[in-house]
Amino acid sequence: MATLEQWVAGARPRTLPAAFAPVIAGTAAAGLGARPVYGYALLALVVALALQVGVNYANDYSDGIRGTDADRVGPVRLVGQRLALASNVKLMAFLCFGFAGIVGLALVALSGAWLMLPIGVLSVIAAWKYTGGERPYGYSGWGEVFVFVFFGLVATLGTQYTQLGHLTWFGLFAAVGIGAIASAILVVNNLRDIPGDTVAGKRTLAVRLGDRGTRLLWLALLLVSVAACTAMVIATPWALLGLLAVPLVVPSARTILGGAQGRDLIPALGATGLFEVVYAVLIAIGVIVAGALA
Repeated sequence: MATLEQWVAGARPRTLPAAFAPVIAGTAAAGLGARPVYGYALLALVVALALQVGVNYANDYSDGIRGTDADRVGPVRLVGQRLALASNVKLMAFLCFGFAGIVGLALVALSGAWLMLPIGVLSVIAAWKYTGGERPYGYSGWGEVFVFVFFGLVATLGTQYTQLGHLTWFGLFAAVGIGAIASAILVVNNLRDIPGDTVAGKRTLAVRLGDRGTRLLWLALLLVSVAACTAMVIATPWALLGLLAVPLVVPSARTILGGAQGRDLIPALGATGLFEVVYAVLIAIGVIVAGALA
């Protein structure tokens, strides 16, 4: 039976920045058009965190029962390492999805943003289908697209929409930047797992692109986030504060582009996640400064 510590490790804490960052960026985007509704932001954060943890447990379950987690480098695999019953891990995934649905419904009802209801349902379905079901799209190279869309565009713009009632160009650029970095986190994860995924027949985008192509993809996604941040000057030049986060990933660029393998890539995974959060926070600070000087 898995311990509490193992359950927490199985939730893959290193991926949680992908939940915090879009809510911070979306709230900042809302703050340019009106006063942010921090209560709605908190509810959006709970939804994002519950979905992220649910996805992680769902991946653990699906990969575990398929045998693709039998020999992996990285975080705890509850099912693959036989630390917990597959049925219990699946139950935890659906409990997280259910909790996200309940809180999401409350957010929609309070904000009146009913358009988000079907999008939320689609998000949960997409989260399960990532590695679950008969034809998981995460096994055929679409994982990064899922992350970009749902943990970038949907999470960021959804946060803005529930608070502001409409979308803006600033919000779109913020969503693209956040989505690109969130996808880069998955790219590092899948780069590390290329050997095991290849043997298991898991055709992730990293497996399809190969080692060098995957490393260049990581760099390209970070450059997209830089370009998106630069484009935010259409609303305020203070958004460029987000670029101050770039030095956080310079060591990771050396690691990844230098050909590091396996466990040596784990620090780069954490650094990319930290970059995402600091990027979002600095953009939010830029918005606050712009408001104070207005």
